[in-house]
Amino acid sequence: MRDYFLTAFIFGLLPLVFKRPWLGVLLWTWIGMMNPHRLTWGFAFSMPFAAIVGAVTLLALLLSKEPKHYPVTPVTVTLILLVLWMNVSYVFAINPTSYPFAQWDKVMKIQLFVVVTMIVMNAAERIRWLVWVATMSIAFFGIKGGIFTLTSGGGSMVLGPEGSFIDGNTEIATAIAVVMPMMRFLQMQSASRLVRWGLGLGMALCAVAILGSYSRGGLMAVAAMGAFLWIKSRKRVAIGIGMMLLVPLLFGVMPDKWFDKMNTISSYEQDGSAMGRINAWHFAFNLAKDRPLTGGGFGAFTDETFAVWAPNPTDVHDAHSIWFLILGEHGFVGLTLFILLWLQAWRLAGSIIKSCKGRPDLRWLADLAAMIQVSFIAYWVGGSFLSLAYWDMPYLLLSVLVLSKVHIDRQLGQSPSAALPARAGFGALRENPSCQGEHA
Repeated sequence: MRDYFLTAFIFGLLPLVFKRPWLGVLLWTWIGMMNPHRLTWGFAFSMPFAAIVGAVTLLALLLSKEPKHYPVTPVTVTLILLVLWMNVSYVFAINPTSYPFAQWDKVMKIQLFVVVTMIVMNAAERIRWLVWVATMSIAFFGIKGGIFTLTSGGGSMVLGPEGSFIDGNTEIATAIAVVMPMMRFLQMQSASRLVRWGLGLGMALCAVAILGSYSRGGLMAVAAMGAFLWIKSRKRVAIGIGMMLLVPLLFGVMPDKWFDKMNTISSYEQDGSAMGRINAWHFAFNLAKDRPLTGGGFGAFTDETFAVWAPNPTDVHDAHSIWFLILGEHGFVGLTLFILLWLQAWRLAGSIIKSCKGRPDLRWLADLAAMIQVSFIAYWVGGSFLSLAYWDMPYLLLSVLVLSKVHIDRQLGQSPSAALPARAGFGALRENPSCQGEHA
């Protein structure tokens, strides 16, 4: 039944996508982030919904009369250079199997839609809807996982949708930590008290789900995210008190075996999983030393390559780090571009916050940029222990920052009263000065 309902729903929206390409971006984002087809059990499980929606969206965009401008900024230029370098390293990949092509194909499709997103989602209302869709697509698993953890007494592990970027326990924990600041942004901006309370409860359940993942990397990600959320907050006392009250309650629902697992953080030398990660990191560095420009290309972490470059050639692992994955697969050039991209994104968020000072009509964009910075912290910390270098969400948040800056540049030529109040669904995000949301 789920298969038929999901298929009918997606195909039923395609005529609207053909008329409005920006709806196609939202639909593609939902499918890519949430992977709803992975929640079915029949023919829809392997249906290429994203490819179908993507093809219709691209065709609609080509036929659309809307202006099509790709923002040229240091961030977008660096992103293009990084993607181009991934293509160079793909040409020189050392893995002779078909996996490099499959991975290259997946990554290029994601980056193509990052570009499409920056071209199409060029209005305040569209930015709001994009944030809602992307955030709740991941928050769904956090809320569901939190309920599961509470009802099971923390005895079972929370996992992500099968076959997705975030199917593992550490992956889903980091993904939830990344979207929690975005849930906070939506809560701040919502005009509905019911929605604000609902998002607050959702964030609490997301925190429970992260603990229920039994992921040490996820725990570190949410801890770093929580600390930075407090630092970025203008209501530090209230949020600090809330965290101090919530943390003991969260730990109180977890069984003894959870604490035993977390205690292994301080004794990583005795943990096979941790030592496997370190072996993979040494492998990536050794490979990059021998191939400093292009690295090993997509799919470089194999039995054959570990036999040559790993300290322990029999302990074969994935990169388990966004930084070492890029280093191993794209060399020092790729890693430099990757780090530069996120540094520029951080700087862009800071410039957005600064630009919005004295403009109450743009304060929602300052709050958005601040929360994206907190999300980046969660991604960088959690991503240091898993291979999420190509995951959609961080690049989508980067796109939101670029779109926000474009919107700000347009609005700065107007007086604050010239900005039209706009209402989005799910509790009406606030833009007009007369009904601003609370601060972070």
